[in-house]
Amino acid sequence: MSSFSGMTRQSDDQDLWISWDEYNRAIESLALIVYEAGYRFDQVLCLARGGLRPGDIFSRIFNVPLAILSTSSYREEAGTQRGDLDIAKYITITKGALSGKILLVDDLVDSGVTLHKVQAHLKEHYPAVTEVKSAVIWWKACSAIEPDFYHQYLPTNPWIHQPFENYDGLGAHQLSAWLKKK
Repeated sequence: MSSFSGMTRQSDDQDLWISWDEYNRAIESLALIVYEAGYRFDQVLCLARGGLRPGDIFSRIFNVPLAILSTSSYREEAGTQRGDLDIAKYITITKGALSGKILLVDDLVDSGVTLHKVQAHLKEHYPAVTEVKSAVIWWKACSAIEPDFYHQYLPTNPWIHQPFENYDGLGAHQLSAWLKKK
């Protein structure tokens, strides 16, 4: 059970409601799974937007550079309808270039399309990358791809209501009014 938008919601087979505390613990649990597996990597590549928060935390915990690749497939209906996958032309990284062993981090694997296409993109455009393993918080059963590391397997494919969804569709004027009420 999680608090979302000030309301308490019960998770079921259709919906998984995640609080900030649960979200942060899930990222920490995933980091521990990767650590205990003994996987050592040179860089974290997170998929923006969903992988930004986990990628940042992994970069800090494992003390490796963070690279960011923007991808987008959920754009319609306030981010609830899947569209065509867009992959950014460039990867942002502050130190060097993408190379060596890469841990590809995202929040979830749903259909598996993003994970598959990004892995193919890396093979085609980044020859200095020698290995890519994936880590996600949630792995849905409907995915065509199994991630290398995951925090939770979801056999019923629920819609995951993440705590930052509160900001989807929230304009600055609405935020201002909401904060002034408090």
